[in-house]
Amino acid sequence: MEETKESFKIADRLMLGITRILENMPGVVDVRFAEREPAEKRSLLSWEQKNTCILPEDLRDFYLTTDSFTLTWSVKLDSECVPLGCMMINSVARLCPLLQPVSLFSLPNAPSLADLDWEESGTESGSARVPVAPHFDSRSRIFELDSCGGNGKVCLVYKNCTPGVVAQRSEIWFLDRSLCWHFLTTTFTSYYRLMITHLGLPEWQYHFTPYGPSPQAKQWASLYQPLTFNCELSLADPAGDLYLNKLDPSKAFKGKAKVPAPKKKQSTQCNSGGAAKGQSNAGRQSGAKR
Repeated sequence: MEETKESFKIADRLMLGITRILENMPGVVDVRFAEREPAEKRSLLSWEQKNTCILPEDLRDFYLTTDSFTLTWSVKLDSECVPLGCMMINSVARLCPLLQPVSLFSLPNAPSLADLDWEESGTESGSARVPVAPHFDSRSRIFELDSCGGNGKVCLVYKNCTPGVVAQRSEIWFLDRSLCWHFLTTTFTSYYRLMITHLGLPEWQYHFTPYGPSPQAKQWASLYQPLTFNCELSLADPAGDLYLNKLDPSKAFKGKAKVPAPKKKQSTQCNSGGAAKGQSNAGRQSGAKR
């Protein structure tokens, strides 16, 4: 019983109370968190020796608390539960290299991801705001943290690597479906907070790309993440008029005023009609006299 309470406290601290927030949101149902046992230290050491990389301290502590993280939730639409949110961190066993070794049976001139590495003048040095993107060759060691439901991959990246030398410094990057890199955070803790803040909504990583998520993903974000979503809109567009439809109820539901009937036109028509009747009566009288 005490072990169950202790595991519940650890899970609650790990999720930062996100389950209670989701359960209180309108339309959210079936919030599920898959509990996992902590990873063993020997499995972490084996991973580091196999991949010649040192796990960051915060990610190591995460795996010593739980070996992977999976939280899903759905929404109820027309008496049907539709899966929507998903937060996931791969286990140590599934923290696999993105670049698999070349098979002996592959063609010698077969294309690979390393062929996508082309450099322009000034792109290698980077800048203070835009870090240098990872490479698909031996200069970078890339490991998949989350597959993002097929919309891309969140990766743990070690840059400026040398063959045979242990890599220590890592970053978190997002690889979209067009195989373009987008920087997310410098630490795993910062990325974990981002994932919790965005509630695992579909395509939330695309908020950190120049083109952003799809229109459908923006609609879901506006429903279940109004604060962060509005802040990101204000950063992208100070006016905010391109994304939001402003409705003024006083103007939209105001009844139309009735246009008064033109009295002058009616009076002229009446006068002309009276003159015509007078002329007809006068003609009848003159005909009777004759």
